[in-house]
Amino acid sequence: MPLVFVGIDPSTGDKQSPTVWADLEHGELVLQGWKPGPELEAECAATEVPGHAVGIQEGEAVVRIPARMLHMIREACDVLDSHVR
Repeated sequence: MPLVFVGIDPSTGDKQSPTVWADLEHGELVLQGWKPGPELEAECAATEVPGHAVGIQEGEAVVRIPARMLHMIREACDVLDSHVR
């Protein structure tokens, strides 16, 4: 899978590494983040959204990404956008 590394949270230490990549082959963002606590995961699973199944489906996960990484997510979107065109 041709991943393009976009960035890693500069505020984390050696054992934590929220990271953003762009997957050019699949046209997707790939995000590594922190696992949520059970309360947040339960809230996400229980929230009803029109057109969306309730719960966290098999093969899906909830992750937390710090807001200070928004510019990296935007950059990854730009990478994908320029690759798709």
